[in-house]
Order: sequence, then structure tokens, then C-alpha cells
Amino acid sequence: MLVGVVEDSLWATKKSEGLTGQAFLIVRVEGSKMVCADCVGAGPGERVLVACGGAARVAAGAAVPVDAAIVGIVDT
Repeated sequence: MLVGVVEDSLWATKKSEGLTGQAFLIVRVEGSKMVCADCVGAGPGERVLVACGGAARVAAGAAVPVDAAIVGIVDT
């Protein structure tokens, strides 16, 4: 897992059917940005836990084709 900060949301007008209804956020992790499926309702400025690869697909749902997913909001 990675720790990052949510910078903004991402809007896609055309996407795979498996992504319908899925929210995406832009997260800064270790100096670079990545697009993550939001599984927990995170918002801009929040520190979050990001799962990648197979763990992201498990978190987002088996039919959701993602490679990164926000799986937690860091309190401290």
C-alpha cells in the first residue's frame, strides 16, 4: 500500500461499462500523480491509503478494471 494526498477529482465522459458509477480521484504519491478509484468517499486534501494491482481490483469489485484504489483515509 501507498500513502498519498488527494489533489482533485477526475471526470471521464466515456469509459468502460465496468467503470459506470465509479468515482476517480487524482492522488499525489511520492512526487507523482496517479488516478485512483475511490472506494471510501475521500475528498481533496485528505491523506489516503492506496492499494495497487490485484488488491485494488478486490477493493473496487471483481468487475471493475482498475489498477489503483483508495482503500482508507488516514487520520493520524
